[in-house]
Amino acid sequence: MSGKELTKPVRKGEELHEKNLKRFLLRQGLIQDEKSDMLVGQFQNGYSNLTYQLNIEDKEYVLRRPPFSAPKRGHDMGREFKVLHSLQTVFNKTPEVYAYSEDDEILGVPFYIMEKVDGIILTTREAGERNIAPSEFRTIANTWLDTFVELHGVDYEASGLGSLGRPEGYVARQVTNWGKQYLAAATDDVPSSKKVMAWMEEHQPKEYSFSLIHNDYKYDNVVFSDSQWNKIVAILDWEMCTLGDPLMDLGTSLGYWTAASDAELMKQGLPSPTVMEGNPSRTEIVQEYALKSGRNIDNLTFYFAYGLFKIAVIAQQIYYRYKHGHTTDKRFAQLNAVSALLCNTAWQAIQKNQIDNLY
Repeated sequence: MSGKELTKPVRKGEELHEKNLKRFLLRQGLIQDEKSDMLVGQFQNGYSNLTYQLNIEDKEYVLRRPPFSAPKRGHDMGREFKVLHSLQTVFNKTPEVYAYSEDDEILGVPFYIMEKVDGIILTTREAGERNIAPSEFRTIANTWLDTFVELHGVDYEASGLGSLGRPEGYVARQVTNWGKQYLAAATDDVPSSKKVMAWMEEHQPKEYSFSLIHNDYKYDNVVFSDSQWNKIVAILDWEMCTLGDPLMDLGTSLGYWTAASDAELMKQGLPSPTVMEGNPSRTEIVQEYALKSGRNIDNLTFYFAYGLFKIAVIAQQIYYRYKHGHTTDKRFAQLNAVSALLCNTAWQAIQKNQIDNLY
């Protein structure tokens, strides 16, 4: 990935203890001299775990750590490291990981070090600067979907990840837990949120298949090898990976698949190259996924509404931290409005029983 485009100077208050970090890198055999100069940049496009690029001794590493003042739930660095390490032998689209630490005396939190993968991360800015032709987006979406289907076919037992999650009862737990998390982080009265929670409780599927699922699969979490767009070399951000219903994974991805016809605030709050001309609609994505995977998607509205609501909860949790002064990142100042819009959009989808052209 191109650090020049994606990294910037570290945000104030989110600096790393570089002296301790260099000692750790030396102990792990990743550098030769702890006195070597190190340049640290910060990736700016993520809203959850913090990701840094370390340039030292002509080497490039990536460091992942939890946000400052964030609850441990959902930020388990050890679990993410285990997933990546275990997948190395069965899935060739994961970054190599080098070291993990939960020694508080280094950074004060658990963290891990992984390789920096070369390639293209297709953020909205990257897509705009490349002036991607509409015809190219068909190729991009095709490659993205092929990799998604490949991920859902991974033999997780062979990788030693058979105990990663509890797939039986997964859907019911997700509906209940995301509802609880929303209520715990709520700052505004959003009537549609309760309507969506009640509807999902009543209309959730009782029978489903299960597989390894990523839970955050979108354009800016994959690395394309080059501008031919026909190969993805790595999937990033595995913090929410588990075993569960792959259609729940698809629903989350559809929630992030913003379209040109969506509300303006939704496009601003969930910026994605998918709004650009040439991208398939959400309905087309589902049809192609069903064709490529062989899975039947009968309860499509449920999965899409779930995806939108889940993203609404994540946005609301981040806003809650911002409102209470746990982070000063100005990007988070309007996330309560984005969260409310996502709940409203989920309710629109439920009422119209469709996933496109909701406004």
